[in-house]
Amino acid sequence: MQFLLLIYIDEALIQDVPAEEYDAMMRGCIQHADKLKAEGTLVASQQLEPVAEARTLRTRQSQARITDGPFAETRELLAGFNLINARDHDEALRIAQAFPWSRYGSIEVRPVADFEAERRRVGA
Repeated sequence: MQFLLLIYIDEALIQDVPAEEYDAMMRGCIQHADKLKAEGTLVASQQLEPVAEARTLRTRQSQARITDGPFAETRELLAGFNLINARDHDEALRIAQAFPWSRYGSIEVRPVADFEAERRRVGA
């Protein structure tokens, strides 16, 4: 099964981390991600640009509206993601716990749907 680990950060908490500590934490994360990738567990990962760079598109009654920033008003902002392979939700949660980011926000662990099954279902 594949799971998406959505990394949310509370900017107020992360700003209080000294630069040297943040850099050491990031190096550890990158090394851990490299190990997971070599094992075949980590499929893809990316850090996102700050929310100031985000745009949100909504279409209602055939009217497209684009607004600056994220869709939801929240303290925690989507900062990145990891796409992983895991046997089940429990293993995916154990993998997520190895990353430090839940101390500065949260990590949402969500199963990835079988899109090819959906493609077959709708005949596309």
